[in-house]
Amino acid sequence: METQSNKAFIDYIRLFLKDNNPSVENQLHEIGECFMPLTLSKNKRLVEEHQVCSYFCFVESGILQHAFSVDGEETTTYLALRNSVTSSLNSFLNGTPSRKSIKALVESQLWVIDFNSFQELRTHNATFREFYHNLIEKQIILIDEYRIDLLTLTPEERYQKMWITEPKLLQEVPLHYLASFLGISSRHMSRIRKNIK
Repeated sequence: METQSNKAFIDYIRLFLKDNNPSVENQLHEIGECFMPLTLSKNKRLVEEHQVCSYFCFVESGILQHAFSVDGEETTTYLALRNSVTSSLNSFLNGTPSRKSIKALVESQLWVIDFNSFQELRTHNATFREFYHNLIEKQIILIDEYRIDLLTLTPEERYQKMWITEPKLLQEVPLHYLASFLGISSRHMSRIRKNIK
């Protein structure tokens, strides 16, 4: 049903589904048809801070940094890696200016959908609704865990947890972005990396 070009995205959706009957296959095909390919070159932004986010997207390859600025200081809030979905969701859903920017740290291949097509899928495609519901549920759990970790774990413990649970981040993301994401200074992060191998 799916073309080779969007196979990774369709396979990702399947991870969130309980059933895999013929009607699901037809609906997966419809979902695949609604997402369009988009390449972001390094440092190109999916959305600028204070602009409306136009897309909900699947990251087929690359790394997208979510960040906001305070007094010219950039803080990383999230890092979207290969085989994940991302957006500035409040901005995308409500048409409001985004409080953060989303930037490609390396050239990134995305599959994107605009708001009208997204709403059409949510309304008429049960498979997409199931995928989206389960995805949001999983994200809420991850955000909750992340917030608790920031308040209860030492910087060393936060790094160790990432080393165990998200080794791809440590391999693929530059140090200063990881430090910002973990709420650690770059200098302290360097010391932690030397001590924890």
